[in-house]
Amino acid sequence: MSKVTVVGAGAVGATCANVLAINEIANEVVLLDIKEGFAEGKVLDMFQTSALLDFDTKLTGTTGDYAQTANSDVVIITSGIPRKPGMTREELIGVNAGIVKNVAENILKYSPKAFIVVVSNPMDTMTYLALKATGLPKNQVFGMGGALDSSRFRCYLSKALNANMNEVEGMVIGGHGDTTMIPLTRMANLKGIPASSLLSAEELEKVSADTMVGGATLTKLLGTSAWYAPGAAAAAVAESIIRDQKKIIPSCVMLEGEYGQNDICIGVPVVIGKNGVEKIIELELNDAEKAAFAKSADAVRATNDVLKEINIL
Repeated sequence: MSKVTVVGAGAVGATCANVLAINEIANEVVLLDIKEGFAEGKVLDMFQTSALLDFDTKLTGTTGDYAQTANSDVVIITSGIPRKPGMTREELIGVNAGIVKNVAENILKYSPKAFIVVVSNPMDTMTYLALKATGLPKNQVFGMGGALDSSRFRCYLSKALNANMNEVEGMVIGGHGDTTMIPLTRMANLKGIPASSLLSAEELEKVSADTMVGGATLTKLLGTSAWYAPGAAAAAVAESIIRDQKKIIPSCVMLEGEYGQNDICIGVPVVIGKNGVEKIIELELNDAEKAAFAKSADAVRATNDVLKEINIL
């Protein structure tokens, strides 16, 4: 028997719960929110599709009752607020840090062995906070961003190559932000054929640029943040844990010397299985990629410093 809890019944959280349920990734999926009746309503709506889509995942919706999340194998934290007009970065971090810290502490009361997957933004900093606040081992708390960014990278690669997206491989490392992520164009390929031999340097650069503003592009088109791909990415991470798939998924993890970095949570390729983050894979980066990664780490650290400035850590 397996159980996944999704905290936050907004568009991303609800989509994640829906993907988990429809694909029967877990026997039970719990959706929790603080807004009265919100999670219950979304779960009821999902449950009414089960006969149509032929799945029998047990679904539970709750307004803030963490007892319902007891004995979860995986907990996905999507809760938080988007940045509002006039709100400083420090204010956004302060609000979301308080939410993420409270959620993590409540989850551990009922599921001390749960793997915690952070989606809330700013994701790298919220992952660092969740790890430090809980004191859990680093294989148990990590962030989702690289799974989403890499999927977007593969999307733009497949468009440029006019190829099946499932036959395209591409990976994004670094921070989960428009200016901090690093699409590894040098390593991208189509069924083993280097993308650099199929696309011009200019075409590859456009793919990289489109990937980096992938989230902003959708926000501009939709008027709000995206939810299908982020929700599905979080569900894919949970699936690799629940089913012990041992997939290599770029994820935001604590580094202790890897890639020349320490005391920072940032995106690198890892093996994800039944023990959470089972292995950090160190790629052989060239000088330009190393420089980009170091610059990305500096930017993430600057955001992490806000946690100390507002006395949350």
